[in-house]
Parts: sequence; C-alpha cells; structure tokens
Amino acid sequence: MANQNKRRIETDVMKLLMSDYEVNLVNDNMQEFYVRFNGPSETPFAGGVWKIHVELPDQYPFKSPSIGFMNKIFHPNIDELSGSVCLDVINQTWSPMFDMMNIFEVFLPQLLRYPNPNDPLNGEAAALLMRHPKEYEAKVKEYVQRFATKEAVDAADGKDDKDEDEEMSDIGSISDNDE
Repeated sequence: MANQNKRRIETDVMKLLMSDYEVNLVNDNMQEFYVRFNGPSETPFAGGVWKIHVELPDQYPFKSPSIGFMNKIFHPNIDELSGSVCLDVINQTWSPMFDMMNIFEVFLPQLLRYPNPNDPLNGEAAALLMRHPKEYEAKVKEYVQRFATKEAVDAADGKDDKDEDEEMSDIGSISDNDE
C-alpha cells in the first residue's frame, strides 16, 4: 500500500510541476514543497500572490495535505499568525479522487471566494465579514497590498521573514541552503 501512495504522490506532484504553477520542492522532497498561488479574480484577493506551503502525509491521498499561507492573508478560515488553513474545511471536502491540481484550481479559489465565518480560525475576520462586509473587503485588499505582492513573495523566497512571523521562521529557513 505504501508504494502505491508514494507513486500517487509522485504523479500528483509531477502534474503540479508541469503546470503553470511555480513549484519549489524542499530538499527535492516530493512530500514538502511551496507553490505560488494567485488570488482569484473578481474577489478582494485578486492581484494577490501567496507562497503556499504544502506537506503531503505518508497516507496521501487517503489523508488530506497540510496547507499553509506563508505570507499574511486576512480570511476567516486561515489563521493570521501561522497561515494554516482550517483543517475542517480541507477534511470535509477532501477525497482520494482529488489531486494537488484540485487544491490550487478549485479548493483554494473556492475558499477565498466563499469564506465560512461560522467555523473561523480568524475570529476578527469572521466577525467583520458578518457585521461589516464592506470593511472586511477593504481589510482584505489592504492585506493584499501590504503582504501579498510579488515582491513580498520574492523576499520570502530569498530569506527568512524575520520581522513578520517568528513561528514560521523555522519553515522559511530551509531555503538558507540555497545561498
């Protein structure tokens, strides 16, 4: 069974590597990598660029991948400090029939388009979305301009995000070997 899972991981990651997405494997490991993800058009996230950290468990595709935003995003179902995506959201929709392309072409765009304020990881974003949707939209756009520019992602690729998120610096420091 483990061999079949490994083959599936390789197939899914190869599809992603051959797609238009910019993918960087961590230490040539197919189970941990970063993907550049653009905010979906016609949403307040449009124009934003995020560096997404993906980890595939050994039980993939029977167990869902772990997904985290490396640069800040203001969203009810994404933890602002750690960048982790609400696991309930992933696990409720995940199926072994999905692959990594589904994550970036369907799952993440849908999550950004249709946030669920009833199951929040970011209570402030959830409350703002429910009570003052226009203010929520403005704050999302402000975060996009401050934290989700191509320059911000390029900077995160080149060095640790020292001043922003202490919790993520150990993940970000893996790329120090490239220098």
